[in-house]
Amino acid sequence: MSKYICVICGYVYDPALGIPDAGIAPGTAFEDLPEDWICPECGSPKSAFEVYES
Repeated sequence: MSKYICVICGYVYDPALGIPDAGIAPGTAFEDLPEDWICPECGSPKSAFEVYES
């Protein structure tokens, strides 16, 4: 699974880790996050994320 980065603040969503504190289980694909999901760091919308090329 690809990682995704917030182009506003640089937060990286890693599907392998999920965000357990926010109820997002490890293994949750970015595409499976709700459309109204926001960046946990800066509050930007899901549309502010792009595939992270590390």
